[in-house]
Amino acid sequence: MLIFDPNISTKDAGITPALLDAITDAYNRHDIDAVMSFFAEDAVFDHAAGPNINGTRFSGLDTIRGIFEGLFNNVESVKWMPIDTRVSGDKAYCEFHRVAKLKSGETQDFLSIDVLTFRDGLIIHKDTYYKNRTT
Repeated sequence: MLIFDPNISTKDAGITPALLDAITDAYNRHDIDAVMSFFAEDAVFDHAAGPNINGTRFSGLDTIRGIFEGLFNNVESVKWMPIDTRVSGDKAYCEFHRVAKLKSGETQDFLSIDVLTFRDGLIIHKDTYYKNRTT
C-alpha cells in the first residue's frame, strides 16, 4: 500500500523551508496544538521502536496527539536541533540532534531522522528513526 504519490512535486505537496522550520519550532515549544495543526486527519506516525517492521504505527489525529502529549508530559525539556534537511517530491528528510531531560532524571541524547510525507501542506506520514545508544 502506497501512502504517498511518487509523482507529486514539492510545490504541490506544499513543502517549504518555512513550514519545516515552523514544525520544528512547535515541537521545541512543546505546543501540542501547534504540532497537531501540521498533521492531516488521516495521518500515520511510525515510531522507531516497536515489534513490527515499521516500529509501532499510530493512526489518526487523536492517537498521534496522545503520543506527543505523553512525550511532552514526561519530560522537563526536549529539543530537536536540526542538522540537515532535504526535500524531494512529497517528502522531507529531517536530521536532528535530540536531547531530552526526563522527569525521572534520565537524559536522552541521540541523533534521529524524520521522513515526513506531505499532502496539501500537511503531514500524512511521519516515519521516525534514531540511534539506539547503549552503555
